[in-house]
Amino acid sequence: MSEYQSLKEECCDANRELPGRNIVDLTFGNVSVADRKKGVVAIKPSGVSYEGLRPDDIVVLSLDAKPDRDHTLDLEKYLVEGSLRPSSDTPTHLRLYQAFGDINAVVHTHSRNATAYAQAGVSIPCMGTTHADYFYGDVPVTRPISSEEISRHYEWETGNVIVERFEDLDPNQISAVLFHGHAPFVWGPTGEKAVETAFALEIIAEMTMKTQLLKPDAASLSRAQLDKHYLRKHGANAYYGQK
Repeated sequence: MSEYQSLKEECCDANRELPGRNIVDLTFGNVSVADRKKGVVAIKPSGVSYEGLRPDDIVVLSLDAKPDRDHTLDLEKYLVEGSLRPSSDTPTHLRLYQAFGDINAVVHTHSRNATAYAQAGVSIPCMGTTHADYFYGDVPVTRPISSEEISRHYEWETGNVIVERFEDLDPNQISAVLFHGHAPFVWGPTGEKAVETAFALEIIAEMTMKTQLLKPDAASLSRAQLDKHYLRKHGANAYYGQK
């Protein structure tokens, strides 16, 4: 049995969860899960349906993978285990793991409402306590990626643009981003938790969109209520849920 079997099973289970959460269409999405002690990341293979996905299909790569000086990234050089081609978004996942040292899973979807905000180039404001339960402030949108960045290495530079957006933000407190003109990326401590957060993001995007349709000038949640809801669940003295 592979020494990465449990990692591949976690990754497979998380990917198979996406259609059940109704946050992917066709094969528009992927989940990766990292094992930082072993220095590897497991990710969905490109274009493979979720329904037929098996742990043996999951591709395992080195977490250290990065482009060469000529901006090419030959993922086969960093292949640890697997016979299928990894997701085309793999370089973006790798860049996020390398920049955000506390995350162990990345989810990328094209969930419809969150993607609408990304396509509009608009952040998702924190307008209610559902949002505050998951994100400590607005879910940000990146700047548009430049033509030069696209031609240099699109997927890797996608990660760089996301990292740039978080220069003044804590990725542990706001565990999602909207990539301008593209779609959301979400992360977390496990594959299961990251998928849950991606699902929550889509719910929040739908709620916010409806709120803005009902009242375009609706105010954001007060700082006091944001603090209360986020910190009672995630703060040092959190008391939400069971011990």
